[in-house]
Amino acid sequence: MTEEQLAHEFAEHRPVLVGAAYRVVGSVSDAEDVVQEAWLRWSAIEHSDIGDIRDPRAYLIRITTRLALNRLREQKARREQYVGPWLPEPISALESPDDPAAAVELADSVSMAMLVVLETLSPLERATFVLREVFDLPYDEIAETLGRSEAAVRQLAHRARGHVHARQPRHHVDKASHDEVTLRFMQAAGSGDFDQVVALLAPDAVLISDGGGKKQAALRPIQGAEKIARWLFGVIAGNPGFEIRMATLNDEQAFIAYYGDQPDTVTFLKCTDGLITELYLLRNPDKLGDVPPRSTLEP
Repeated sequence: MTEEQLAHEFAEHRPVLVGAAYRVVGSVSDAEDVVQEAWLRWSAIEHSDIGDIRDPRAYLIRITTRLALNRLREQKARREQYVGPWLPEPISALESPDDPAAAVELADSVSMAMLVVLETLSPLERATFVLREVFDLPYDEIAETLGRSEAAVRQLAHRARGHVHARQPRHHVDKASHDEVTLRFMQAAGSGDFDQVVALLAPDAVLISDGGGKKQAALRPIQGAEKIARWLFGVIAGNPGFEIRMATLNDEQAFIAYYGDQPDTVTFLKCTDGLITELYLLRNPDKLGDVPPRSTLEP
C-alpha cells in the first residue's frame, strides 16, 4: 500500500475514529488530538506489515480507543481540579452510517445523557462499552486492545452494560417526541412562562450545569421542578441579551442561547414519559468551540 493509499484509507475512516475517541474522552479537542496521533501510528506502519491487517477499520478503531484511554487517564488531574460539575463537550457532527437502524444506535450512543452515564464508568469499562456496544468488536480483539484477558473483558462489558441500562429510561423516547418536548420547553423558557416550564419538568427532575468557574453555574445539581425553573429564569433575567435558537448537537436537538453571534449556553434535555427528567447546561466557553455560530443557522 502506497503512502497515498494509506492516507486515503485513514481519511475514509476518520469520522468513525473521531466518534470512537469522543465517546471515550468526552472532549472534542482531545478526540481530535487522539485521532491525529492515531494517524501518526498508522502512517508509520511498515509496508510489509500492512498485508497482515485484515480489517483496517477495526484496526484503526482499536488503535484510536487505546490512545483515547490513555488520554482519559491523563485528564484525571484536570477533572479533580475542575470547578463544579464536569460535562462532556457538545459536538456538531459525527459519523452518519447509511443504514438507518445503525444511525439511530450510533446517535443514542453519543447523546449527552449517554455520555453523562459513560462518565460514571471506569476508564476500562468505558472503552470496553464503546468497542463492544457501539462498534461491535469481538471480545478477543477488545482484550488485545486493552491488554486484558478475554474473560476479564467480558466481565467489564457485563458491568458496563448493566450500569448503562440501569440509567436509561424504561421506554425508548423516539426522536420526534424528544424534539417536540425540547421545542415546547425552549418556547416556554423564552417567553417567560414559569408555569409551563414547571409543567414540562418531572417533579424530581435534575439540572446539572457546567460553567467551569468561568460562567454562572450551580456548583451542585439542582433537583425539583420549581427550583430548576427559578434558577433558569434567574439566569435568563441576568442575561437579557440572549437569543435562543435550536440546533442539532450530539445527534439530538439542543437549544442554544447566543450573545450576538457566539454561543453562551447549550442545553440538552433527557425526557421520559413526556416529561423532562434531566437537563444539562454547558456554559464553560472552553467547551463551546464546536457549537456553530448563530449566523450559520437557518432563520
